[in-house]
Amino acid sequence: MRIFLYYIGRPRDRHANAIAEEFLKRCRRWTTVEMREVDVRRPEPWSKLPGATRIALDPGGRLLDSAEFLSLIRQAEMEGRDLVFLIGGAEGLPEAWREAANLVLSLTPLTLAHELARVILAEQIYRALATLRGHPYPR
Repeated sequence: MRIFLYYIGRPRDRHANAIAEEFLKRCRRWTTVEMREVDVRRPEPWSKLPGATRIALDPGGRLLDSAEFLSLIRQAEMEGRDLVFLIGGAEGLPEAWREAANLVLSLTPLTLAHELARVILAEQIYRALATLRGHPYPR
């Protein structure tokens, strides 16, 4: 299993970016994790990883608690399936990208800056992987 965290919009807050990157760096001891910007003018990011589970993040999506998110990560790991998370920018996600997702997920009903959404998502990925490995972080 590999995890890809894609986002629309230039990262402006270097502090938030550093926090997200720190959580993903910790994840890399257990799996391959990549975070990068995608451009809405290019083909949809899903096309590069056709067998992956495609997860779009949107405030109107399905709310999961940490245990349900852990189950999502566990299932992907058991199936050996890559996960692609896509966070929209100021205008949200292109509708076609949202419709092509296997799951539309909400981190919170609140609207967040995409930098903060990346931090929350990266932390939840780390929390799930740490739990699966018996690491003490998620106590």
